[in-house]
Amino acid sequence: MLWRLVILLFVIARPAESYFNLFLSFAEVHRLLGLDGELFYVREGTVNEYAMKFVVPVPALIQKLHFTWENLAGRPLPYTMFVDISNPTALSSSLNISHIGEIPVGGLQTWALSLHCGPYNIEVDLSLRINVSVSRKNTTSLEFKRKKICMNLKETPTEPEEVLVAAPDSTSGGQIFYVAIGCACAFMAAIFVLIIIYYVRDKKTRRHRDPLQESRGLSSACSMERGTGVGPAQTFLSPETPPPTSAASGSSYRRLDDRPNRELHERIQEITVQRCRVRLISIELEGTFGRVYRGSYHEEGALSPKDVLVKTAAEHASQSQVALLLREGLALYGLSHPALLPVLGVSIEDRSAPFLLYPHTGYKNMKRFLLKCKFSNEGPPRALTTQEVVEMALQAAKGVQYLHRKRLVHRDLAARNCVVDDDLRVQITDNALARDLFPQDYHCLGDNENRPIKWLAIESLLNKTFTTASDVWAFGVFLWELTTLAQQPYGEVDPFEMASYLREGYRLAQPINCPDELFAVMAYCWAMSAEERPTFSQLLICLQDFHTQLTRYV
Repeated sequence: MLWRLVILLFVIARPAESYFNLFLSFAEVHRLLGLDGELFYVREGTVNEYAMKFVVPVPALIQKLHFTWENLAGRPLPYTMFVDISNPTALSSSLNISHIGEIPVGGLQTWALSLHCGPYNIEVDLSLRINVSVSRKNTTSLEFKRKKICMNLKETPTEPEEVLVAAPDSTSGGQIFYVAIGCACAFMAAIFVLIIIYYVRDKKTRRHRDPLQESRGLSSACSMERGTGVGPAQTFLSPETPPPTSAASGSSYRRLDDRPNRELHERIQEITVQRCRVRLISIELEGTFGRVYRGSYHEEGALSPKDVLVKTAAEHASQSQVALLLREGLALYGLSHPALLPVLGVSIEDRSAPFLLYPHTGYKNMKRFLLKCKFSNEGPPRALTTQEVVEMALQAAKGVQYLHRKRLVHRDLAARNCVVDDDLRVQITDNALARDLFPQDYHCLGDNENRPIKWLAIESLLNKTFTTASDVWAFGVFLWELTTLAQQPYGEVDPFEMASYLREGYRLAQPINCPDELFAVMAYCWAMSAEERPTFSQLLICLQDFHTQLTRYV
């Protein structure tokens, strides 16, 4: 009776005028579930609801998912495809067919969705959404859910290439039974994987607490030995090894990056701090591979410690991620401007997670500040006036203008890479850890590189060209973020379609309650030709004139 019930549940379906078949072939079912049989999602106008709801686990060795479909309508059937990934920093995808096209007439077609894991151990949820238009009023929507297991398999052979051959016959009753049993086994395996995930997350939570407990529980022996005069009440994060000399710093950095940059190496030597002088207090921001702490730094010879922010890589971060943290974190080193937040110090001691120190004087991340202005759990949200928005924009523009005068291009200007205090004083920061802390703002277009797609100028998107004019384009999006309180730009546009969307002349719409004069500045920044965009000197004149008009009647 039990196996009959399993078969009954498996074949429950609803009729739909789909006019096509869509299934997993014998070879694909055997590869994923280890069973012999086909698994039909759509068979001759019937959608298998049970099969659609089942989340198929994808083992680490499997890098491609194959689907087979057959057009039964006798005419091309238009379709669109979209892939949603829960953690784009850890997994990207690509299709060997177009995202928009037609199911061909005349036989079976097998196509593949390739999955590209990063160098980490993680489990990522993804869904493939397919819409097939049978007629103007009839669209069949399908969503395939998968759970991809990514592992850093350095010595394990990759998945062998397989040639998938369509089966000549349809699924027999016995084959359906075995597929049903396989789905039940896969469901049990998925539960087992969830238990493992819970254990890993619990372990990760304990690991996140350890640095803080260690920082609070250690004695001040390090400071006393070095003659700082700090009393026993002050505690610091104890290093595992003595503070590095200049040579040690250079050696450690060469191990972090196979292509060391001489200038970056010299910068690290100049501002290296002793790890034992830093105390971690609390976690401010946290991502998958990095964290931002609030802490204190007791500089040698100082009477009291100063408040700092500490950006650091997690223990399981790869060497390339650590090297990227250092490169991006030192981008503003040596600059001095009221609207810039440069790095204060760096430590790359051996066997310890490298970290970057920044001054902390009450500033908070601007994107989180804007979102809090929109949705606040601590009383009514704070409403920003147009005058305040323009004043914040003026400060940011002055900071970028200073960068350009120093012949530097920011390349990632956005609210997430700025800080603001309660008096609305703005400072621009580097983009170290931004991909990890704000993964929803970055997308990979199949080239294994996460980029802020919806902030990029058209030439940066197409050719990866970054100039002062591309910073101007990003500043226009930044202005739009200020006026919308950190609304997601182009929220309805697929990242893969952004280039064609911009080429066709589409831009962000004018926000509600945004004055025409301010929106005109944004639109001015989004000119298709880089030569037609204003410089930051011109932007400052426009914004200052508009600010003068606003204050004239206040």
